[in-house]
Amino acid sequence: MEIYLTQAFCYLFINVIVRSLSYHAVSYIMDKDLSEGAMAMLPISIFGFRALWSPWFLLLIVVGIAFYFLLTMKWRHHFKDTEPVTPKQISFFLMGMILLYAVKGSPVDLLGHILFAVHMVQMAFLLLVIAPFIILGLPNWIWKKIFDVTILNKILGVLTKPLVALVVFSFMFSLYHYPLILDNVKLSPVLHTIFTVTLFIAALFFWWPITNSLNGQPKIVGLKKIGYVILSALLITPACALIIFVDVPVYETYSSGEAWLQAMALCVPANTLNSLAGLNISGPELFINTPTVYDQQLGGIIMKVFQEIVYVVVIGTEFLRWHKDEQKNADEITRKDLLERQKMYTHGL
Repeated sequence: MEIYLTQAFCYLFINVIVRSLSYHAVSYIMDKDLSEGAMAMLPISIFGFRALWSPWFLLLIVVGIAFYFLLTMKWRHHFKDTEPVTPKQISFFLMGMILLYAVKGSPVDLLGHILFAVHMVQMAFLLLVIAPFIILGLPNWIWKKIFDVTILNKILGVLTKPLVALVVFSFMFSLYHYPLILDNVKLSPVLHTIFTVTLFIAALFFWWPITNSLNGQPKIVGLKKIGYVILSALLITPACALIIFVDVPVYETYSSGEAWLQAMALCVPANTLNSLAGLNISGPELFINTPTVYDQQLGGIIMKVFQEIVYVVVIGTEFLRWHKDEQKNADEITRKDLLERQKMYTHGL
């Protein structure tokens, strides 16, 4: 079933791309016939350096990385039962933090408020790549300290159970991308922060059972892991399908000029927006040359295809691990069999 769904989404992806390219071609021909006074597409650079590069968020990322190295190296000896951080863990953490800035602090974040497809790229990396990287990047002793906190112990014990984590993550993702919810979230900085952080934490819960190596914690391997990721793909499919198959724009903050301008306040300073008032910016159509509905459909397809790719990697890795274990067991069985034969041969002599 999953294979057929993937084929269907790939077909839709190609269809949207073809339609989008056709639209670009028509638009180009029409633009050639317009008068020289026609308004050209505006560059996103008009929003300024702060909106494009989020220097305060970059500072937060740098502080987070510095704290990580201090905690795992210099301050580690102040805690009991610790072990040195490994190069592999450092690599995962650094990649996670760099990607976090790339999707939430670089111009990609600004584009995510203009193009819904870019927003879904952000979500894909945040939930399907950065979350597991952060889990794999923190040493087990840090996770143990977190789980040993009395207040968190019982809560995390429930929310990291595979079935609970799967349902919570799928529900939060679907809820967040329900049009009414997303539009309201993007109009409120407080709601936007709460929902984004909550969704990311839900992603950590989802990835925990299949990435953690902490003793005493729920961990699924083998066929259970494969079934876990396949079920996750199926549970998220309705939300993606809603976005893909609808033939009208469903998000006001990506289609309505007034709502879009309010949403832009999430990443553009108020004084910058006020200074642009004279440009008569009416909506995202001044920055892109693609119909909103195509952008919306492409966003849903990107999320679904990206999810499929990540899950195929997870399943493939699990198959390789299983094959490697089987080979080890086979070699061990062969070795024992040879020893037995040698003993029999020796006694026979």
